[in-house]
Amino acid sequence: MSFPRAAVRHLERHVARQHIQGTLRTAQLGAALCRATASQASWRPSPRAGRSYATVSAIELEFGQPVHETHPHILKAGEITPGITAQEYADRRTKLAHSLANGGIAVLAAADLKYRSGAVFFPFRQESNFLYLTGFLEPGALAVIQKTGPDLGDYEFHLFCRPKDPRAEQWSGPWSGLQAATDVFNADSAHDIAKADTLLPNLLQSATRIYADLPSPNATVAPSLPNTIRHALPKPNVLATLQPLVNSLRAIKSPAEVAAMRHAGRVSGRALTDAMRRPWAYEKDLHSFLTHAFSQDGCGGEAYVPVVAGGPRGTMIHYVHNTAALAPGSTVLVDAGGEYGNYVSDITRTWPVSGRFSAPQRDLYEAVLRVQRRVVTMCRADAALTLDQLHRVADNGLREELTALGFQGLAAGDGGGMDVLFPHHVGHYVGLDVHDVPGYGRGIQLKTGHCVTVEPGIYVPDDERFPKHFRGLAVRIEDSVCVNDDGPIVLTAEAVKEVVDIEALRDY
Repeated sequence: MSFPRAAVRHLERHVARQHIQGTLRTAQLGAALCRATASQASWRPSPRAGRSYATVSAIELEFGQPVHETHPHILKAGEITPGITAQEYADRRTKLAHSLANGGIAVLAAADLKYRSGAVFFPFRQESNFLYLTGFLEPGALAVIQKTGPDLGDYEFHLFCRPKDPRAEQWSGPWSGLQAATDVFNADSAHDIAKADTLLPNLLQSATRIYADLPSPNATVAPSLPNTIRHALPKPNVLATLQPLVNSLRAIKSPAEVAAMRHAGRVSGRALTDAMRRPWAYEKDLHSFLTHAFSQDGCGGEAYVPVVAGGPRGTMIHYVHNTAALAPGSTVLVDAGGEYGNYVSDITRTWPVSGRFSAPQRDLYEAVLRVQRRVVTMCRADAALTLDQLHRVADNGLREELTALGFQGLAAGDGGGMDVLFPHHVGHYVGLDVHDVPGYGRGIQLKTGHCVTVEPGIYVPDDERFPKHFRGLAVRIEDSVCVNDDGPIVLTAEAVKEVVDIEALRDY
């Protein structure tokens, strides 16, 4: 079934005005948003709508990313990316447009493709704000969201991207093209990205305020599209920073986003538990096992370069060489997670290489675990706490635990012992990025929908200030947690962390 483009847009705006989110998830909407691209289909005019539409099924076509019709094993009807519907993307643009000043325009550039050497490129990862508002996963694109009136839903969405090019696509694989920009990604108008230098100034000339995040003019490496934005500005004093407006939207996760992160956490947590069952001789082999496991059950692989640190290497917070041998009797600290639909999980677990904790290892581990459990329980909306306040709880709790274990000189002002033993913050926001919504402060009161990490850690250097039997030990325990009215939702609960459970994994 096909709907005229205008009818789909009218339906979206009606839903937005009624403050209904995520309700249009039917197969009909999926079909309406996944019509064919012009260069690959025959078209016939629609006298009533004044537009053309495809007479072939989208199943027969190729796009620059999965769509439901071509990849039903990845996407449900109506979804643009796994778990996130076309309607939710439209709702996000509606909210952003409503937050702009009257006559304001937001401009976002896609990420550039990064080259390793010559024609060899790195895997492409879309710029997170661009992805959050469009669901479009290709480079060479520009999104313009233009506020057209005071009411919720009064905006126009323009998408600049690459037109279909069969010769180029023979080499690079398919991309979506201009027709898909409107029919799949729901843009009001689509334009050739090669014409952005000419067309963008026309769109921006009447803006009262232009919201964009541009690199410094003195930056040694500046993406080409942000330079296009800069050159299109009618006058410098109309420019405002876009990031704070998008951060306020991205920081509070929707139920669909939480579900995506829960899936990523479930798969990643089970992978870490499976890794604990096995003996490992080398960090590299453990790393390889996790890399494969994070691509299972629809997940997209590693969310970040993992830490696989055996023994005293665990005291280096972001050790990522992952090349050393794992010594029997030592512990291994693993900070790793997979992603699903571009939403990440972030987990750290520490366990004994031989399957059994020594007495000092167990004492230090359980001290950190008690603090981690305490802070996790405080991740609830009615606690009205901030990440900075949770950090103070963790810092004080670790100080008390370590003092009970014989550590000295840990009181505030006693030479900075805790700064050495616990040198990082207890948590950060997590979502589309591992360190999500950069610039969004840790002093903001946590509310339902905030997703954060809780990751206390103790790293004991070879320093005579500290008890000898703990020197060289490192313990970090981290979960991704969603703040909720009824209590925290631990998104990564499948990664076991109790001493009895870790040791029982080898009892088979």
